[in-house]
Amino acid sequence: MAAHLKVIRAGPGTTIQDSGRFHWQRFGVTPSGPMDWAAFRTVNQVLGNAQDAGTIEISIGGFEAETEVPLDLAFGGGGFLWTRDGKALSSAMRITLRPGERLAGKPGSRGAWAYLSVKGGFDTPIEMGSRSTHLRSGIGGRMIQAGDNLPVFPQSGAAGRDARVEAPWLDRDARPIRMLLGPQDDYFTADAHTLLFSEAFTLMASADRMAYRLNGPKIEHALGFNIVSDGIALGAIQIGGDGQPLVLMADHQPTGGYPKIGSVIKADIGRLAQMRPGETCRFALCSMAEARAALFTLEDKIAAVTTRAAAAGFSSEILRTLNLIDGVVDTRPDPLDQ
Repeated sequence: MAAHLKVIRAGPGTTIQDSGRFHWQRFGVTPSGPMDWAAFRTVNQVLGNAQDAGTIEISIGGFEAETEVPLDLAFGGGGFLWTRDGKALSSAMRITLRPGERLAGKPGSRGAWAYLSVKGGFDTPIEMGSRSTHLRSGIGGRMIQAGDNLPVFPQSGAAGRDARVEAPWLDRDARPIRMLLGPQDDYFTADAHTLLFSEAFTLMASADRMAYRLNGPKIEHALGFNIVSDGIALGAIQIGGDGQPLVLMADHQPTGGYPKIGSVIKADIGRLAQMRPGETCRFALCSMAEARAALFTLEDKIAAVTTRAAAAGFSSEILRTLNLIDGVVDTRPDPLDQ
């Protein structure tokens, strides 16, 4: 029997992503790929998958699925709440999903994107060298929908052991988002630079996979807000005519004509991606050497990710999601009995 994961429910924006569609941007094709590459890489690493394995990227609309054959799966990212047949699981795990069981993930108190991988990856069509979905163009297909049967590469046999993924880099991190200056940082006033690194910025509701629009103090231009269009990289921070930062994300356009005051470093782009509208962030300046060191450190941690056998009963992580209070009892002696 060919292995499939049957989709019961999928929120808007849930797609198949791999590491991205490279070498086509010079022809006007966006790279796509995961919004939080570190979470994407982590869930594939614990299954021994290739770094470019096709993986489900789940939006805050949630996801639910079942299977007709045992499948080894891993999930994590965004602090989502996961259940199997209604029983709570940890936020990042490797499990075996058995026939008839239902796995469901929904957003918790934080985070915007979660990732679900299967051992070997999803065997969806490759278009222009990638399985990644770019919804605006239709390259790579469409959003995942209820009723889809997602093909899976053959597995040699399910492990049958559940394990928690030990990946603290998937947890909330309140530190400022680190960025590099340039290439058009000279287009902005000295006061603009001061504001960028001293004030908080709020994520707007219009944020999507193409760009995260932030709102805060106006970043004033010194040389106008139009440039000859040049290449856009993941994390580039454009400042348009309204003086507000626009951070280019996974589905960013190939070129842009607004000056870029800087770029979010790759080690922190996933942290920014996990923000929800209404949440705030701050920026911190870092050097190229610091950006490289942060990336290499994070990649080393992902490569060495470990798992821990899931203990019977509820973990402290799960207990924090439950309401365990059912009335209050006063154990003090009644003075009338004395």
